[in-house]
Amino acid sequence: MNRWMIAGGAAVLLAIGGAAVALQNDTTAPVSTDAPKAAPSPAATRKAAPAPAASEAPPVTAKETPMNQRVAVLGLLNKRNGVSRDLTMKPGQAVRVGDVIVRLRACETTAPWEAQQLTGAFVQVDVQGFDKKWRRVFSGWLYKESPSLNVVEHPIYDVWPKSCTMTRPEIGPDTVRVSSASISSGTAAAKRSSAPNSAPVPTPAPSPSASPSNPT
Repeated sequence: MNRWMIAGGAAVLLAIGGAAVALQNDTTAPVSTDAPKAAPSPAATRKAAPAPAASEAPPVTAKETPMNQRVAVLGLLNKRNGVSRDLTMKPGQAVRVGDVIVRLRACETTAPWEAQQLTGAFVQVDVQGFDKKWRRVFSGWLYKESPSLNVVEHPIYDVWPKSCTMTRPEIGPDTVRVSSASISSGTAAAKRSSAPNSAPVPTPAPSPSASPSNPT
């Protein structure tokens, strides 16, 4: 009897000791007070794509020549003796030949995008009479391609424009300038749409023809 009581008491003491050791291990383990870190969102892990470079429109290759830098060539004819000569001058200049003075006020050519191409010059013609007085016999625009639009009406002298050296922009004020990137993408799309379909088209098999039954 005493032996069984002693064995039972020893078992109880061992159980109590094991529980105390387990409790001590739980209390000595460090506990983290930091909040758990959230997983990064897909937007944060995704690398930002580089912004596409803006396509630049093709530059204009030329500008309009200022009026004072243009050069015109005018033809002058003396109907009395049949002698003609070329007068090269800039707007604002004047040339005297005998008893006639030719002044160039302006010259201009129509833009390349215009339907009708004209070369014009604003000319003033002064002629000295027998009384030694100068009289203006003409003032206005003259056109090389259409001389009938305006003519110098004088019995002796005739003046007409031959050329006007100047440059103009290659595009008009209402022109929509297309970038080279848009042109290349449009060409590639056109090539894709015009390419033939490489997939073979299945040909339906011919249906067997029914042979007539021969009567026996």
